[in-house]
Amino acid sequence: MESLAEIKSKGRFIVVDIVGDPRFIRRLAELGMVLNTNLTVVSPSQNNSGLVIFLRGQRLAISYTLATNILVKGVNELATAKTQPLSRLTVGKSAIVGKIIGDRPVKRRLMDMGLTKNTVVKVHQVAPLGDPIELLVRGYKLSVRKQEADYIMVQEVSQ
Repeated sequence: MESLAEIKSKGRFIVVDIVGDPRFIRRLAELGMVLNTNLTVVSPSQNNSGLVIFLRGQRLAISYTLATNILVKGVNELATAKTQPLSRLTVGKSAIVGKIIGDRPVKRRLMDMGLTKNTVVKVHQVAPLGDPIELLVRGYKLSVRKQEADYIMVQEVSQ
C-alpha cells in the first residue's frame, strides 16, 4: 500500500484509504473517488508534479499534494496475494474478487450478477443459519448461496 503520489508507473490500482480533512474526502467522493474504487494511472507523477488518472470514465488531473493523501494498492499485487473463499468473510468485511472457480455455467451466472475480477464486494448480512449471504456489489445488494460463495476467491481489504 502506497500513496498515489509515490506511483512511478502506469497501471491499475484500487483506492484503499483516503486521509485528510472531511471536506477533502467529501469532494473526492463527489468526483467518484471513494474507498475500494478502481482507477488507472495514465501519467505518473514526475519530480513532485501532478499526475493524470482515469476514474469512472473520465480523466482527472490531481496535484502531488492531494495525491499524497490517497492510498492505493496495485491490482498486480492482488494477483500474487493469498485468496480465500468469499464464504469465509465475516459481516462488515470487504474484499476484492480475485477469480471465480467451478463449472462454466456457475462462473457465467456469477459474472452476470456483477461478480467479476477486481470487483469490490462487502458482506452485508448472513442469514441466521449461514445461508444465504447478502453482499453489497457495485451499489446493489446481492444474495448468494453459501455453496456459490465458495466458488468466489477473494482477497480481504483492510479498512
